[in-house]
Amino acid sequence: MAKSKSRMSQEVNAGSMADIAFLLLIFFLVTTTIASDKGILNILPPKLDPNVPPPDIKKNERNIFNVLINANDDLLVEGEYRSSAEGLDKEFKDFILNFGAPDEEAAALFNTLPASLQGQALRRPESSDHPKEAVISIKTNRGTSYEVFLEVFDLAKKAYFDIYAERVGLTADEYRALTGDDEASKALQDKGKEGIPMAISIAEPDKIGGN
Repeated sequence: MAKSKSRMSQEVNAGSMADIAFLLLIFFLVTTTIASDKGILNILPPKLDPNVPPPDIKKNERNIFNVLINANDDLLVEGEYRSSAEGLDKEFKDFILNFGAPDEEAAALFNTLPASLQGQALRRPESSDHPKEAVISIKTNRGTSYEVFLEVFDLAKKAYFDIYAERVGLTADEYRALTGDDEASKALQDKGKEGIPMAISIAEPDKIGGN
């Protein structure tokens, strides 16, 4: 009888071990930080119907600001060679705010701008007709580094955000921080962008250069 009791006392309760393992699993799932992939947040256009030919969009060349980046990360900005992207955001901003051939709608848009932006607006006939027509085109090469592409892309976005922010009396960082989750921040976002769409075209890379 004594031997039987001794054997029974040495048995391990497997049910308790399973409970402990389950609790540890939950603990690690709750406390572990899972790395998320990072990329460029962009809203893509809807997929075109393959049975419908793409629309024939005619754009005057002066309404397109061309930036080409080759395999050596050199830039060709509106036909001019550059070794770096320094100062491009200012040129982008001048191009966007140009009123070279404003129509009635563009003239009304100009009147909605604060005095600070009106003072920066140009009237160069060789540049964009007005902000709604302005498009920044960035074209890369297969060998272009991701860092230089992102630098140029970020400068293009910065130019737009600087305009949007100044239009509503905020800094660029404050405007970027707007979530649009409430009516007030959504109204500021919409007011900043009204009539000035962020038109940045990423052209298909050339298939020469690189590995």
